[in-house]
Amino acid sequence: METLAVSYTAARTLAAGPVQTAPPGPGEVEIAPAYVGICGTDLHIFHGDMDARVKTPAVLGHEMSGRIVGVGADVEGWQAGDPVTVIPLRSDGTCPACRRGHGHVCQNLDFIGIDSPGAMQQRWTVPAAALVALPADLSLDHAALVEPTAVAVHDVGRAGLAAGERAVVVGGGPVGVLIALVARSVGADVRVVEVSASRREVARGLGLTAWDPAAEDVPGLVQAWTEGAGADVAFEVSGAAAGVETAVEVLAVRGRLCQVAIHPKPREVNLHRFFWRELTLVGARLYDRADFEKAVALVADGTIPAPALISRVVPLAEAADAFEALEAGGDVMKILLDCSDEAAGGVK
Repeated sequence: METLAVSYTAARTLAAGPVQTAPPGPGEVEIAPAYVGICGTDLHIFHGDMDARVKTPAVLGHEMSGRIVGVGADVEGWQAGDPVTVIPLRSDGTCPACRRGHGHVCQNLDFIGIDSPGAMQQRWTVPAAALVALPADLSLDHAALVEPTAVAVHDVGRAGLAAGERAVVVGGGPVGVLIALVARSVGADVRVVEVSASRREVARGLGLTAWDPAAEDVPGLVQAWTEGAGADVAFEVSGAAAGVETAVEVLAVRGRLCQVAIHPKPREVNLHRFFWRELTLVGARLYDRADFEKAVALVADGTIPAPALISRVVPLAEAADAFEALEAGGDVMKILLDCSDEAAGGVK
């Protein structure tokens, strides 16, 4: 069968065109993706930063929602028409990480949408084991935010954030705002640090306090807010050297720094402050099924206000323009690609 897909072919080059797809085999299902979000990792690939890993042409996309259209042999509990999202992780089950129960960071991980074909296509075959059910009444465009919300759920869990604690989120893009919302949902007091005026306004529109690091003394503001103690947790989501510095600077004695952003090159870190204040650094990568199921509930009950985070929806064939818009910044938060047959003009 021929289907429309968006493929990464070289640095800063995307191609939208027909590709061949096979019917689902044993243990697999075929999905018609409805909406696919573009994330920071997709932008890293687009920039050519992951060429050593990504084999071209590569169909991108792992933030998605859709419906099952075909079921392979030996698949139970799923049928055509079911609304689903996908945990885009295929672990080998045998490596040391998997044997210790950390399959989401398998040492031989196949991240679907990076290491194998992703969701930016009209028909997508995946292992049935990767499926996560969606409520029948959850809008599929809103459900496309489940995957990044699962990232935020995992990050908050890795940080051990508890009710009553104070947290600073450095970087107010989509994942940063989602972390702030999840942190608020567990009872934490949260501040967001973001250089973009439009993104600060989005955060403020959601009832979050947002600071401008270019115009305000963020460490001083944290000192005043915490009566000199510092924040219990800082989430570094900016991916910038200045963001790392801020995240370390604002922490209280025995504070925890949760590193979320992907840094394409090593950064300097003030290790003396880690020593002096007995700080803790934890990495947070990806998610597990429990994180996904919690994320579904948060999006479905409105804790995550999806409409406020979706900047625009464009047809799948216009993915290249959407990548350019995200790269330019401005007033953009999350862009979704509409993968429906109607949006593609009937191409199948």
